[in-house]
Amino acid sequence: MLPPSRNSKEMGFRMPELRRLINAQVSALIDGSFGCLDAAASAIDARLNSSVSKGTLSKRLQLQYGWPVDEIIALEDAAGRHPITRMMARRMSPDSETASGSILMHASCVSKETGEAIGAILAAVQSEAGNETAQVIVEIDEAIEALQRARAVVVSRSIGSEQAS
Repeated sequence: MLPPSRNSKEMGFRMPELRRLINAQVSALIDGSFGCLDAAASAIDARLNSSVSKGTLSKRLQLQYGWPVDEIIALEDAAGRHPITRMMARRMSPDSETASGSILMHASCVSKETGEAIGAILAAVQSEAGNETAQVIVEIDEAIEALQRARAVVVSRSIGSEQAS
């Protein structure tokens, strides 16, 4: 007999938030440890003895497809870091800070967006064509928006805790 199931909201995350959070964590893992989708695909291929294309990884990062557990494990093992596994383990006994998932979700989003902005800036600096200004501005704006959303959550929590005191 199976134990009674709890829905994802009771576990601390709504499913869309959890999917975006996992995606942001995988994106940061790929950017920080592999540098490009080709290297990430090669790491998955080597560990799983299968073939995954950078196009498939790109679609996953765009949330068109979900991330298979075996590929997440392969990426984490190859990188020597396990942020998604740790996050999933925390779901089983969330503390007050991770129970809502909000702060963690915003921190992941800030990390992802600022990383993309930095990448765009560096690509523009290295480009001789100089036609990447629009993309740099878009990435910077997305990073600013992510920071503003995180700030709003932190402010609302601090106001809520002051009112409870």
